[in-house]
Parts: sequence; structure tokens; C-alpha cells
Amino acid sequence: MFRLALSFAFVIGSTLAGWAQGFETSARAAWVYDQSTDTVLLAKNADVPLPPASMSKLMTVYMAFEAIADGRLYIDETLPVSQHAMDYGGSSMFLRAGERVRVEDLIRGVIVLSGNDAATVLAESLSPDGTEAGFARLMTTRAQQMGMMNSTFSNANGWPAAGHRMSVEDLGILADHLLKDFPTFYPIFAEREFLFDGRVPANTQNRNPILGLGIGADGLKTGHTEEAGYGLVGSAKQGDRRVIFVLTGLDSVNARREESEKIVNWAFRQFAQKQVVSAGTELARAEVWMGDALDVGLVVPDDVSLLVPTLTPESVKASVEFSGPVAAPIAEGQALGELVVDREGLPQARFPLVASAAVAKGGFGVRLRTAAQVLIAKVAPAPETAQAATN
Repeated sequence: MFRLALSFAFVIGSTLAGWAQGFETSARAAWVYDQSTDTVLLAKNADVPLPPASMSKLMTVYMAFEAIADGRLYIDETLPVSQHAMDYGGSSMFLRAGERVRVEDLIRGVIVLSGNDAATVLAESLSPDGTEAGFARLMTTRAQQMGMMNSTFSNANGWPAAGHRMSVEDLGILADHLLKDFPTFYPIFAEREFLFDGRVPANTQNRNPILGLGIGADGLKTGHTEEAGYGLVGSAKQGDRRVIFVLTGLDSVNARREESEKIVNWAFRQFAQKQVVSAGTELARAEVWMGDALDVGLVVPDDVSLLVPTLTPESVKASVEFSGPVAAPIAEGQALGELVVDREGLPQARFPLVASAAVAKGGFGVRLRTAAQVLIAKVAPAPETAQAATN
């Protein structure tokens, strides 16, 4: 494996140097993710399964969106309210057993009003056996399929229950899926009020504390129980960048609001997204074995963007890794190595490098020359032996 160091100025540009100070959060667990560059900015107890409270309703909403997308559920159909759904306490749409409610209203009831009853109605209608418990088992299976390995569900709404757990990283993965998989539905998360039919005048406002602050916040879900503390799965977009974050275990509504706003400001002000290498830029050349050319260029196939901290100048270390010499034939665009960027305080970034041109297998003359080179290398004395012979 060859590793060739690249000049900092060539890859990044000296004006972009710098490292942000790490964010110190009072949350029990936190995860901050720059979606635009696929960069985790902060992870504190990120993989620890914790009580998620109402933030786990996002999984119920995701599965409802999936059911609508594949035709198992319709946005304008009505679903029956069971006695079990009505009996839930906590945040509620005050649904009545026996009535039927439109799916669209139930979804808004979960997202905007955090209705435990609304989440349960959706769950029972999508459950394989018609029960909330059956849906919870389905939630756990689906979460694992999506890569959320630290999540297990006992109900559809986050009501305190043994074994009902999610890590903040899993909640962040789920938020990322909601944004990418269902962009048509995502604007519901930014709605600040839902009146339903006027029966719940005391519960019409979205609890997300950072909506309307002018910082680009547009989602997603709050959570609170005595065991879990106060939490938020949040997201904000400024310009072309989007940040997703999860906080849990805070001790008050005010702490949740203040910490969330600080997180958003930190993520956008302390980091900048920069295009650092253009597609097709040659960063190195690799020796070719048995080809009709002696070497081939290594280029990035796509523009390379990096999240670059904006303060405290430091050098960004960039290098090219590849195994060589590379045996011919080589196809144009064939993956041959990686551009590696090491940044203090941020994850290592890797980008593919491909062949800039095709290299055909060499003819008889190339094979003869290569064989001669190999023979000479075998019979030539090692440097130490040659030096000894002259003494």
C-alpha cells in the first residue's frame, strides 16, 4: 500500500484552515450530524439505549409514511379509535373510543400535538395482529433493518415501559431517513399549530422550541418523561447545509430550548462546507504493471466537499492511498485508491480515486521488457553486498 502525502494548500487551501472548539453539552446523550457532508460533529453516549419518550413516535410516523407510500394506508381514509387508544394519558388529541379519524389528522396529531392516542390508533391499524404490542414488535424489526441496532420498542408512543429504548444515534438515523425518504411529508414537522376539530384548545401548539427562531429549524419531535428527561430530535437548514441533532436527558423545558439553539448555532457557525477538489483533478500517478503505459493518473470522479472548521488555525493532512504497481488492463474510471483527509476533532474523510484513462495490456515488447527488469532485480546484488565487494 502506497501513501503519498499531499500539500495542504493544494487540497484544502490555507485560507480554510482551522478547528472549532468541541461543544460541551449538559445533555445526558447527544448526537449532531451534518447531513450535507455526512459528518458526525458530536457524539456523546450516542450508542447507549435510553428511554426515548415521545421521540420514539417518529418510528410510528415513519412506518405510517411507508404504508401510505406502498398503498397499505390512505391519507384520506378513516381509522377506528379503540378503548385502549383512548385510555392513554399524557399528551392527547382526546380521541373518543368508537369514533373514526382521518389518517392525515392522526399524523398531524402525532407530529404537532404528540398525541399518544393518535400514535396508538395508527399502530393498531398497521399491526400484524391488530394490537399495539404487535406493532411494537414490527417497529423493532424494521428499526434493525434500517441499521438502528440500539432500539427496541414496547409501544408506539414512548409511554414509559420496560425495554422501550433508543439511542440518540438511532434517533438521528431515523430523522435522516424521514428527511430523505419522505420529503413530501416532511413539511408537516414545521407546522406550529394543529387545531383538529377544536376539542382540545389547550393542546394545539407544536412543542418544538426552536421553530420560528429564524435559525432554519423545521423539525422534528420533542420528548419528555420523568425517566427520560427533556429531549429533542431537531433539524435545521441554512443555505445548502442541513444539520440533524438529538439531545436527551436535559432537566427542564428551558434547558432543552437553550441547548438546542446553541447546538444549531455552533454547528453552522463553527463549520463551513467547502468544495476542495474538483471532479477530474489528478492527485497522483500510479505505476502500471505490464501495460502499454508506464503509469496512470489518479483522479477524483466527483467534486469533493468537506466540512471545514472555521477557527483556531491548524493544518489539514491529506494523502493518497493505493496499491501498486497496478496490473493492466485498467479501465477508465476504475477504482484504484482513495484520497484520505485527516482532521483533528472530526472523523477521517475518504474519497475514491479512479483511473484517469484506460491502459491496455502491453504487447510482446512490454512483456519482454518487464521480464528483463524482474530478472535484473533478482540477480543484481543488494546495496550492502555491492558496497562490501568494493572494500
